[in-house]
Amino acid sequence: MVGGVNAVVLIQAEVDLIKELAQQLAELPGVAEVFSVAGQYDLVALVRVNENEQLADVISEKMRKLPGVRMTETLIAFRVYTKAEIAGAFDLGS
Repeated sequence: MVGGVNAVVLIQAEVDLIKELAQQLAELPGVAEVFSVAGQYDLVALVRVNENEQLADVISEKMRKLPGVRMTETLIAFRVYTKAEIAGAFDLGS
């Protein structure tokens, strides 16, 4: 789902729990994908829900309470661009 509310959640995790935490995150309703990454954060979760209230529930009530989550930073998307939308924007009707 591209419509609705989309967010990227950057997660700092307890190092020994990253794999288990990633699996638990991926099972949460609304979490579309979870990436293990290098750098300041350990995991990145893509969250896609229908309403802001659901976003608050997934992140504040479920995600942040999982064992191993040290800190989160949430980036709420204003717009989501897909390959299909970008290709359509340049389609000149040929």
